[in-house]
Amino acid sequence: MSHVADASTLPVTWWKASASAAQSDCVECAIVDPARIAVRDSKAPSGPALLLTRASLSALVTGIKTGAL
Repeated sequence: MSHVADASTLPVTWWKASASAAQSDCVECAIVDPARIAVRDSKAPSGPALLLTRASLSALVTGIKTGAL
């Protein structure tokens, strides 16, 4: 896993998680390249973003859904 300090510098299109609804506490994702997905806090678009492989993102989501994390 790596990161970028300013997510707004990534040349990507961000989308909000489907579970975010109208709340302000949203996670946004973007496809960086075929192997990596960026994840950022929508309240801080110029803040950091995590760069995860698809497998790492899948494991993170699974861990959250199952309560392991």
